[in-house]
Amino acid sequence: DTSIGFYAGIGFAVERRQHDYASLRWGDVVLGLGPIAKLPMSGAGPGFTQERLAAGRGAGVEIVLEVEDLDVALAAVRAAGHPLAAEPADRPWGLRDFRLTDPDGYYLRITTRS
Repeated sequence: DTSIGFYAGIGFAVERRQHDYASLRWGDVVLGLGPIAKLPMSGAGPGFTQERLAAGRGAGVEIVLEVEDLDVALAAVRAAGHPLAAEPADRPWGLRDFRLTDPDGYYLRITTRS
């Protein structure tokens, strides 16, 4: 519920919600959220497991969302009261972005072409 509220607050629309899954959309981006309890306890391979996420959710993950209007996205984040990890800035690689962290520790870079 906390993650759904966070993403809805920054501009995603909830498309589908069940007791153990939510699908949210922001333009062409679709984000699926489910509980850690549905993941396997442990195992080999590239997938997420409960064991892996117990070591620190979000560690090493950056989610980049490219938007058409950075000011609109920033206004939604500020209106929802979420603190920024980095204020909007023009980057040397030709993009403008701001950064924040979601409730599960995932680092988000909201960006647009400057």
